[in-house]
Amino acid sequence: MAEGTTTGRVTRRRVRTRGNLLAAAFSVFADKGFGHVSIEEVCEAAGYSRGAFYSNFGSLDELFFALYRERADLIAEQVSGALAVDGPDLDVPAAVDRVTEVLLLDRDWLLVKTDFLVHAARDPDVARTLLEHRARLRQAIADRLARARGHTPLPAVLGDADGAAHAVVAAYDGVTTQLLLDRDVEHARAWLKQLLTALLTDGSGIPGHHRD
Repeated sequence: MAEGTTTGRVTRRRVRTRGNLLAAAFSVFADKGFGHVSIEEVCEAAGYSRGAFYSNFGSLDELFFALYRERADLIAEQVSGALAVDGPDLDVPAAVDRVTEVLLLDRDWLLVKTDFLVHAARDPDVARTLLEHRARLRQAIADRLARARGHTPLPAVLGDADGAAHAVVAAYDGVTTQLLLDRDVEHARAWLKQLLTALLTDGSGIPGHHRD
């Protein structure tokens, strides 16, 4: 057997093992919370030995960060894709619909993301990682809004496209916090659509706003 073929199979197996560990860890972290999970529990959920774990990750922290980066990068890419559908004349309500469907994933992700936020709040190095990924998401939104600015003016109170992107992410944070508590996904989706449309337009034509 050629050495290149063997190396290729080993690489594919390693990628598959890493992916399975991340998927299992996502489920375990969402169920028990970061800080209440052992390496053994992740290995058991994935069906691997501790040796397989340590061949891919140096620690549970490293796995947790890899899991967050994987999901956060995917969301940033999905948001960019959702915003790229329209031409230069951005259809704000339609874009809000698409972005909302991407952002409101599931409660398990929100639980894992919140664990990461709490962990980051106590560790400056972790906080930098989180801030970098949040900045990437905001930049994807700001870039799209800036390209459409000549056709779709933003409310003056938000300032520039970067200010509008900050407002979008802040709205998402608030709505998803409520979602963690009441578990009402459809309510959260509808409210976020209203809120983002009101933020990015003058709010005209929006049916009566919701109050908790």
